[in-house]
Amino acid sequence: MREYNYFVYIMTTKYNKVLYIGMCNNLVRRVNEHKNKINDGFTKKYNINKLVYFEYFDNVEAAIGREKQLKGWKRDKKIKLISEKNPEWKDLYHRICKERN
Repeated sequence: MREYNYFVYIMTTKYNKVLYIGMCNNLVRRVNEHKNKINDGFTKKYNINKLVYFEYFDNVEAAIGREKQLKGWKRDKKIKLISEKNPEWKDLYHRICKERN
């Protein structure tokens, strides 16, 4: 995997009921934190632990802008975005771990 500085990602629950959008500079570490409920908050409360979508960014301003844009979208538009890139809504965590090595 190319070394990017920032990521915008979407995670969901086991049955894809709740969506969470976040931004970070280390996607593997951050998804691992969500999966292992390291931090209190929304993802821990709603058991959000499946990575279904992510994008790479070279600068923080672009990543923050994209995160805000996605958060402003209606649910159906977010679902369409995820489904276009990940039609089966598979957990992409293991893929990003492999790409990192």
